[in-house]
This record gives sequence, structure tokens and C-alpha cells, in this order.
Amino acid sequence: MSAVSGIVFAGLFVASLVLVRQAPGIAAPDRVYAAFYTVGKGNVLVTAGLYIVPFAGIAYLWHMSATRSLIESLPGSSSEVPRWLQLASGVVFVCMLFAGTAAVGAVALLTVFSSTPLPSPEVARTLTGAGYGMVFVFGVRAAGMYMITTTTLTRRRGLVPRWVAVVGYLGATFLLLSTTFHPATLLVFPGWVLLLSIVLLLAAARPRPAAVPAPASPTPAAPPTDRRPEDLP
Repeated sequence: MSAVSGIVFAGLFVASLVLVRQAPGIAAPDRVYAAFYTVGKGNVLVTAGLYIVPFAGIAYLWHMSATRSLIESLPGSSSEVPRWLQLASGVVFVCMLFAGTAAVGAVALLTVFSSTPLPSPEVARTLTGAGYGMVFVFGVRAAGMYMITTTTLTRRRGLVPRWVAVVGYLGATFLLLSTTFHPATLLVFPGWVLLLSIVLLLAAARPRPAAVPAPASPTPAAPPTDRRPEDLP
């Protein structure tokens, strides 16, 4: 279940990112904002992307919960700090993802479901800036922390090979130190989740060695008797 939900999350996240990204960025001039929300049809695509984001978040929460259950079911050294950091960072990522995309797509939502006058380009840019801050500044770093803790826990349980752990740590470092607002930055996290899910899926499909039955213990022999025939009744 962890692998399947991770693959579903990666697909839904990329699809929603492509759609929501149709909205003008924070560096777009006023005329681009005005044309997009009054003349263009991209607002419908942005609204569709907003409706996909919750399903991506649900798939991610399912993946995180299933991964935690898989880790805890295996023997190995455990520490409470990585476990709780993994849970907290995953929840923070989903919260920032929901709030940030809602801010970016707020004006597009108005164009589809409301007939009231649209806000000025300055207001639309402010909402976009707030959404970018929540996703690129806070959400991306929460995703990096989730990658570090999950990689540490799965590596301790022997669920992933060394090279996957190295990729996870490098990707997490990039997200923690990144200062760009380029949408390609957001592809690092679903790409890592997809990689982890494929590794877990292959591990689950690998045949397990059959258990060797323990040899039966020999039946103890009866103790010898030294009674003489004349002692018998």
C-alpha cells in the first residue's frame, strides 16, 4: 500500500502542478495578470488543478501512514526523534501545499464561480506571492525534512539500498538550501517518492526464502532398569 499510494501521489502532484502553474507568476506584469483573468481560459485549468491538489494530499498522507506502519513492523533500532519528525514534517508539507495552492488559485476560482468584479493585479500578485512563500519557502523545507527522516528510518530497517539513501539525502539537502521559485524545484520531492515507492514495490514482489523447519527433537529413551527378575511381583 505504501508503494501504490506513493506512485498515485507523484502522478497527481505533477498533474496539479502543471495546471496550477498556468497562473501568472509573481514576476509577471500587470497586463499579463489582467489578460489572464479576463480574456484567457487558463483560469479553468488552474481551477481544475486546485481540485486535484486535495487528492494528491490524501494520497501522500496515505503513503506516509503506510510507510510508517511498514517501518514499525520490521525489527531494527528505532528512535523517537526521527519518527515524530517524519510525522510532523509530512503534515506541515500537506498544510503548506493546500494553503499555498489555494492562495495562488484564489483569483482563478473567482472567475469561474463568481460574477463579482475581479481584484486588481496588485491583489492577485500579493496572493500569488503568499502562495509561493508557503509552498517554496515552508512546504519545500518540510518536504526535505520528511525525506531525511524517512530515508534514515527505511535505511535502518534495510528497506532501501545505499544508493537510494544517498539520493534521498542529496535531494533533501537541495530542498533545504534551495532559494528559487522555479516549479522544477517541486519535482524533486514527488520524484523521490516515486523512486522510494518503486524500490518498495520491487522489494515486496521479490520472493522471500522459504522458512526451514526446525529439526524435531529426539524422543528421550526410557531409563534402563536394574531390577532383577526375582524382584518382580
